[in-house]
Amino acid sequence: MRAVRRRHTRNRGPSKLGPYGVLIIAAVMIACANDLRAQASRTDAPEFDLRAAASELPQLRSLLVGWRGRLAAEYHARGVRPDAPANVKSASKSIISALVGIAIDRGLIKSVAEPIATYFPELRRDPDPRKHAITIEDLLTMRAGLESTSGRNYGAWVRSPDWVRYALRQPMVSEPGGAMEYSTGSSHLLSAMLTKASGMSTLQFAQESLAAPLGFRLAVWPKDPQGIYFGGNEMLLTPKQMIAIGELYLHRGRVNGRQVVPAAWVDASCVPRTTSAWDSDRQYGYGWWIQDFDHGKACFAWGYGGQYILVFRDLDLVVAATSSTTVSEERRGYRRRLLQLIDERVVRIAAGVASGP
Repeated sequence: MRAVRRRHTRNRGPSKLGPYGVLIIAAVMIACANDLRAQASRTDAPEFDLRAAASELPQLRSLLVGWRGRLAAEYHARGVRPDAPANVKSASKSIISALVGIAIDRGLIKSVAEPIATYFPELRRDPDPRKHAITIEDLLTMRAGLESTSGRNYGAWVRSPDWVRYALRQPMVSEPGGAMEYSTGSSHLLSAMLTKASGMSTLQFAQESLAAPLGFRLAVWPKDPQGIYFGGNEMLLTPKQMIAIGELYLHRGRVNGRQVVPAAWVDASCVPRTTSAWDSDRQYGYGWWIQDFDHGKACFAWGYGGQYILVFRDLDLVVAATSSTTVSEERRGYRRRLLQLIDERVVRIAAGVASGP
């Protein structure tokens, strides 16, 4: 009987491996399961074929696609360094909007309903009483009523010795909260307000409250003669930093378990509040544009020349594009062709995956 018991002991199988053998088997099983999940993910992932179509757009510098939390496609024109910061032009306005939302959440600014005269008391002495009623929301939505400092007025404004004073002294062309009057001066006033409210420069506030949580540092961009960082233009971002900001808005201001921009602010920024004077299909929220494409709806940052951060929340999709700033987007229909490429080669495919077989 004793010999039989020994034979049974020898034939017990896994126990022969001991505790380390059990751990090895478990590790192998987990690795196999992860490999199967990875294979399924690769199978489900769409093919965003960008290179051929993108290379036909000579103004295009970089085009990146973020899909379901990963970088799904990346194109860079010949000679373009992927990590080089690009001048995102007026896409800067969307970043300033995010900073205003953070400042309100921290109690540094009361609310969007606060009159800007709180920060610029000289407005209370202006003979036009309509200026006393301009609110922060009016600046965010480009409905301050002040004559624009963009377009044909841009050069005179940036050559002036005091950009804030120049913007505030512009005549009223409509009622506050009325028609949209696109003006970079309005966004620059927000940067001046952030500087006063936070007690630090807009760059410092942006580094601490936005860039650091996203895992990068912002490059230094230009300032006005008084040392206020340009609030509506000339910010410098790499394409991957643009994707990170888009992902932040895709996930309603949250990253790595931390709420960086208030979720309600992200939502409010993408609510249409006025319509572009150039194109009735484009609407504007708090520093962010809203537009329906053929295959999805985007809330996006947009800068001169073709700088874009497009967020398609329903599709779990972010697209970033940088372009040459030396020529207009209108040249040879570049903007139309770029957005058509994005809609057809990216949004349509992501929408097809989202809708299933």
